[in-house]
Amino acid sequence: QVQLVESGGGLVQAGGSLRLSCAASGRSFSSYTMGWFRQAPGKEREFVVRITRFNEITYYPDSVKGRFTISRDNTKNTLYLQMNSLKPEDTAIYYCAAREALSTRQFDYWGQGTQVTVSS
Repeated sequence: QVQLVESGGGLVQAGGSLRLSCAASGRSFSSYTMGWFRQAPGKEREFVVRITRFNEITYYPDSVKGRFTISRDNTKNTLYLQMNSLKPEDTAIYYCAAREALSTRQFDYWGQGTQVTVSS
């Protein structure tokens, strides 16, 4: 079982930046595909970005491209999401997720989420 704990959320003005972190337990972090999702009030959870164990990165939706950067530090078992030029529409609870190497599911483990609020 993997535990994921997000941190770094908060209240920021539009145009500002935040860096989210996701600390993972266990010894297999480097083998996981890791991802960030978000859920805005009244909306379904949406995929934001993922990074494979080979550091292949997929961003979705287009609105975060060029503003959000995902990275991972396998020596610290930590995933990051650098968010720049934040917009009010980025307001959401942000979740990190992990998928084991041989899993057939989209993701196997989820964190509890961290709130990001962007004021206009």
